Amino acid sequence: MKDITISGKTLRREMLIVLGCFIVAVGVNVYSIIKYRTPFSEIFTQIGYTLILTLALLIVVTLIRLIVCLIKRIFIKK
Repeated sequence: MKDITISGKTLRREMLIVLGCFIVAVGVNVYSIIKYRTPFSEIFTQIGYTLILTLALLIVVTLIRLIVCLIKRIFIKK
């Protein structure tokens, strides 16, 4: 069985995508805290919801990347 190796460049890119999704989720959380005038301690107490939103955003980004990749393969032939 072959080993799968992931290059450092690919790993760095994927980590930045996950970090970006997390930052967006935290931003949404901070926005909702300010809009509904709730205590800022909810940034820490609602971390579970923030992580779920991060995962949802990551799934959406992955689906978009998959669709773009499929479109490229269909229309760009070697």
